[in-house]
Amino acid sequence: MRELKNGVLIIGTDLGYGNVKSSGSITRSSVDVYENEPIFTDNVLIYNGKYYRFGDGHKSFIEDKSVDEDFYMLNMIAMAREMYRAGIYEAKVHLATGLPLTWVRGQREKFREYLMKNRDLWFRYKNKEFHITLVGCSIYPQGYPAIVERLSEFKGINVLADIGNGTINIMYIKDKKPIESMCWTEKLGVNQCVMRMKKAVMDNMFATLLDSVAEDYLRHGTAEISKRYIDLLHKEAVGYVRDIFDALARHDYNPQTMKLYILGGGGCIVKNFGEYDADRVTIITDLCAAAKGFEYLAYLQLRKKV
Repeated sequence: MRELKNGVLIIGTDLGYGNVKSSGSITRSSVDVYENEPIFTDNVLIYNGKYYRFGDGHKSFIEDKSVDEDFYMLNMIAMAREMYRAGIYEAKVHLATGLPLTWVRGQREKFREYLMKNRDLWFRYKNKEFHITLVGCSIYPQGYPAIVERLSEFKGINVLADIGNGTINIMYIKDKKPIESMCWTEKLGVNQCVMRMKKAVMDNMFATLLDSVAEDYLRHGTAEISKRYIDLLHKEAVGYVRDIFDALARHDYNPQTMKLYILGGGGCIVKNFGEYDADRVTIITDLCAAAKGFEYLAYLQLRKKV
């Protein structure tokens, strides 16, 4: 979160299918709605007389994030958690967020209207009353903002791969400048790997694998499960990383002449199960890097106006 001289707060939110992030919080991208107070009240936000609980699962992939209310509420909990962390409960807020690279031009205005359809937000979270007045919304392409503050490293030709839960965004950057004609979005997110793991366990073990077990294994490279399960999961994880590098190769990535920067939740999978030259591949492990980047870009643009 950044503050302009006029008192407006800039809050960045990275609205992914696996997690939503602010610069200082991570929440799993699921929303459950209750008419009455739920039994378990962690991560519960009260808005318009309804109880919204977040964090029990993930959001299914959809090609238009504005088709239902889920991302609207996920954006609200990201703002709430960021303000609660700072002890601020009333503020004018300029929202800074993003969309997949190839969606920005076609969906930017629609998504901005969706997020700002209510300028005055009153809600309750963590036994605190919040009042947010939205005064603006900037929407950027995902991926690039996460590395904008370290562009001094980007000499020659670099490839940026942002591996989220639903998609992988690929962008070429030449001499610190993004090449708009060389940007792609593919449905090859982490959830694809989880689905393959679950299918492998069902086909070979006739058992159901919980998403949380698969995700823990991908995140840490190990899990408290039997060796037979480990072997199955390892095979699928290695195959998934191979598919990521195959996708990069289809878009002309050459590890000998280009450096690769990997960010997003899929970075840990490449780190744990991939084969690559560590001198030419950088894995950015900060999952909040994109939200911080959105804030930084918005701050640079808005401070001039202020």
